[in-house]
Amino acid sequence: MKTFTLDEAESLLPVLESLLRTSIEGKKVIESLEEEYNEFRHRVFLNGGMTLDIREASRKRATYDKTVQQVRDAVAEIHAIGVQVKDLDIGLLDFPCEIDGETILLCWKYGEKGIAFYHSLEAGFAGRQPINDRIRNQRKDPQ
Repeated sequence: MKTFTLDEAESLLPVLESLLRTSIEGKKVIESLEEEYNEFRHRVFLNGGMTLDIREASRKRATYDKTVQQVRDAVAEIHAIGVQVKDLDIGLLDFPCEIDGETILLCWKYGEKGIAFYHSLEAGFAGRQPINDRIRNQRKDPQ
């Protein structure tokens, strides 16, 4: 598992913010298309069948498939960097960080200016605490 210092994690925020924005926006498109599809299925069920606009249905399916792949690719890229995607609805990322032999998670939420919180592996988002000097001053050991 890759670990980050606070400085390393914050230096990645511009790239991660872009990838996260792609994921969040894509998730919204996917959910909207799924809702349209469910409404369509319901109308077909109630009406016992209806005339279908095959081109429109095909276009929406292509948009859906393309968007799903974009979201998968963006999330995979975030994971490849070593960052954990915790919640796409609120844009929550965790960065593993080792402090005095203990692994903690630096916690950043989409829209926050920087990384200001951390939590233990067990505590999760609800247990977020403000970054302290011990974390702020941590440096990686030369390898």
